[in-house]
Amino acid sequence: MKASCCVSVVTQDVSMSLKCMKEDEYQINETRTGSRFVYWGYEVNTSSDDCIASINSYSHQVLGYGREKKVILEAPLYDKDCVLGNILAAHYLSSFDFAKASSYARAAESHLGKATPYEKAIFEAVNYLISQNMDNDVALDLHSKLLKKFPKDLLSWKRVEILCFYMGRPDLSLPLFEKILPENRDQDYVYGMLAFPLLELGHLAEAEVAARKGYEINKNDSWAHHCLCHVLQTECRFKEAVEFMEGCSASWDSCSSLRYSHNWWHVAVCYLEGGSPISKVQEIYDHQMCKELEKDDAVARDVYMDALGLLLRLDTRDKLDELFLDRLKILGNCLTDQAMWYQEWLFDITTIWALSKVGNTSLAYVLLEGLKSRTSDMSAKKQQLMQKAILLAEAVYEYGKGNYKEALELLGPDFDAVDYKVIGASGLQIDVFNEIWYKLLLLTGQSSTAIEVLEKRIKQRDGAPFLWHLLEKSYSMEGKEEALSAGEKAKALESLYFKCA
Repeated sequence: MKASCCVSVVTQDVSMSLKCMKEDEYQINETRTGSRFVYWGYEVNTSSDDCIASINSYSHQVLGYGREKKVILEAPLYDKDCVLGNILAAHYLSSFDFAKASSYARAAESHLGKATPYEKAIFEAVNYLISQNMDNDVALDLHSKLLKKFPKDLLSWKRVEILCFYMGRPDLSLPLFEKILPENRDQDYVYGMLAFPLLELGHLAEAEVAARKGYEINKNDSWAHHCLCHVLQTECRFKEAVEFMEGCSASWDSCSSLRYSHNWWHVAVCYLEGGSPISKVQEIYDHQMCKELEKDDAVARDVYMDALGLLLRLDTRDKLDELFLDRLKILGNCLTDQAMWYQEWLFDITTIWALSKVGNTSLAYVLLEGLKSRTSDMSAKKQQLMQKAILLAEAVYEYGKGNYKEALELLGPDFDAVDYKVIGASGLQIDVFNEIWYKLLLLTGQSSTAIEVLEKRIKQRDGAPFLWHLLEKSYSMEGKEEALSAGEKAKALESLYFKCA
């Protein structure tokens, strides 16, 4: 694996959605002579059609997880005084070049006197969002006020979705979204965004309807693909999920590394959970996920995060044999690049496991202590919130080293990974830590507790062969005759899902 620089040299084809976007934009501008209006129909103080086109293209790229989000940097070139162009450029840059982002934010602020009400609302919300002392609750409140006034701005809604995701609070985004839905019923990207908080809150039937509607509006909506796969995977409809996702996969070539590798991660995990031959998982890891790194504009950290998530699942299933262990060692060498650390809690925590697993415990410890140090600099409220994240990081550090008793003690007797979403992980991503906990119970001889836990979990995911295999092992350790039927159930499910694989 080689890290790739995040500089795009590929000119993206204009999709049908963007074509329609520009046609609608032209009609809006024609009917409102003397003003410029973004795609949502809101007024912006600029005399440059090219500036507006760059802003609209950027919105499409963000909502469609495109590779060309840097197009927003063109907006200030066409109009250096445009508040909206400058503040959106600042937001784009804030995750990897804070100094440059700050200069764009200052440029936006210096022209607020001539900004429209819409631009002022965007500036207030986004400028606070990228500030170094940002408080999630305040940022969410500012965006809520913004969307109350300008409910058609789906780009602002996307920021809300992402903000709530990293807060681990989909319950906050869903009520807000339901308020703006009447204004956006036929819009592209809307129903994929509606589906995500629904599925994270367990409303799977409603989430499936929303995701399928998003797919019907735009067959290339990679977020709608992702959300429908989430539903199918959660409901253990693995074969259906794989067939749907592989049928959509050709459209992911224009997606960013984040979406491309993550959608393929879902496919790989579906094969793994359904009990397909491990060669299918290896094929996707090598020829889809890791191949992304060969692209000139790939974002290596996004790919590594999915690779880590997949390899950790292989480990919980005792399938991290020499073949995949070699891949983990290669990945472990890439993870020593500390420039990638301290940006995503999920990435950092799984990196700690990987470094520990391959024997680089000293560097894993440096990362762990670094997380603790950064937590100490947070507000008291944020410190308290992130204590679970630190606890989880400590546990995977011990687990990676093979200190199973210590890892289990850190997780405790009542561990449930769903309580740890604050690390920035979906329900499916976070579930791997439940798998670690189940494995630790068995490795430390607590089979009776494992039986109790697994019987409860299987009531929620009756179609997951892995859980039945764990239950089989737990029964066997207790000398229970139910072990035979649990093993037969697991094999029957695997045959049902991928009997032709």
